[in-house]
Amino acid sequence: MKKKISLISVLGGFAILLAGALVISSCEGPQGPAGTDGKDGTDGTNGVDGNVTCLACHSEGNMEAIQQQFAGSQHSSGAIAVDYAGGRASCTKCHSHEGFVAFAAGLADQDIANPSAWECGTCHGLHVTFEEDDYALRLSDAISFIFDETVTADFANGNLCVNCHQSRRAEPNVSDPGETFEISSTHYGPHHGAQGNVLYGAGMAEIPGDIAYPAPGSAAHMDLSCTGCHMGEFDVEENAGGHTYWPTVGSCTSCHSGLEDFDYNGAQTEVEALLVELRDILLAQGVLTGDEEHGYHPVNERDNPGEATFSMVQAQEFFNWIGLEEDRSLGVHNPNYVMALLKNTIAAL
Repeated sequence: MKKKISLISVLGGFAILLAGALVISSCEGPQGPAGTDGKDGTDGTNGVDGNVTCLACHSEGNMEAIQQQFAGSQHSSGAIAVDYAGGRASCTKCHSHEGFVAFAAGLADQDIANPSAWECGTCHGLHVTFEEDDYALRLSDAISFIFDETVTADFANGNLCVNCHQSRRAEPNVSDPGETFEISSTHYGPHHGAQGNVLYGAGMAEIPGDIAYPAPGSAAHMDLSCTGCHMGEFDVEENAGGHTYWPTVGSCTSCHSGLEDFDYNGAQTEVEALLVELRDILLAQGVLTGDEEHGYHPVNERDNPGEATFSMVQAQEFFNWIGLEEDRSLGVHNPNYVMALLKNTIAAL
C-alpha cells in the first residue's frame, strides 16, 4: 500500500531546516581587528647583471685594445706563412684562418684557394658556459702529440696553442731507426715551432749522455701553460703581453723577483753559446750549409742528390739543433731539458 506525502509535510520540513541554518549562522560574531604584520624574510642574494661577464671582454674600449695588440703579433702579420703554406692541404690547418677553423671542426684537410691570416675568430668560437672563465676557445682538450699520439699533455688554456706549436714528426731514430738517415729536403726537422715539445720535455732526439733528461711534464713553466707568460698584462713600453703574445719580464717577476730580463742566471747566454757550438760542428761535418746572412739549411737529397745520407747520430744532432733554434726561447721554456739535449748532443760527436 502506497503512502501519500502531502505538500504541507514537505514545506514543514523545509521550514525546520531553514530555521536551523539561521540559528547556526547567528552564532558567528563580528570580525576582530587585523593582527600585526609578521617579520620580513631574509634578503636574497642580488643577481648579477647578465651583461657584466660579457663586457669584461666585449666593451668597446677593451675590444679596441685587444685588436691593436693583436695587430702587432706575428699571428696577425704572418703574411709570409699564410702566402707560402696557407693554401696547402697539409699545412693550412696551422697556416690560415680558414684551415684552423676547419681543423677545429673536425673536417678533413683540403687545399684552400684564398687563405687569410689569423683573426679573433680563428681561436675564439662560440661560448660554452658563458661564465667569467669561458674564453670560447675553439679547442681546449688535452693534447695528443703528433710525434707519438700515445703521449698526452694538458697545457690548460695553452692546449689551443700546442695544436700547432709542436713537432710535426718523430725524431729520426724513431721514425726511421737504423745506422744512417737520409735528409730529404730543406724542411726536415721538427718544423718551425715545436715549443710544446720543449715545454713538456718530450719528442726531441734524447741522445744518451752524462746529463739526465728530466721527466716529461716536470718543467716549472708547465704550470703557467702558454698564456701565463705570453699573455700577461700588456706593457705599453715593451709593446708586449696581452694579445701580442710576446712575453713580458713583468709576467716572470711573480716567481723571479727582481728579474730585469729573460736571461735568468745566465741560462739564455749559455744556451745560445751551445747552439752556436753545435751549429759550427754541423757545418764542419757537412750536415749543415749556409751562413748568418742567408740562413742555414741541411744538406738534403732534393738539392744534393747522393750527398744527404748521414750517420743516425748526425741526423739526430741536426734535428735537435734546428728544433731548439726554432723554439726561440733560448732555453726559457724548459731549461733543464734544453741543457741536457744540447750537452749530450755535443758530447756524442
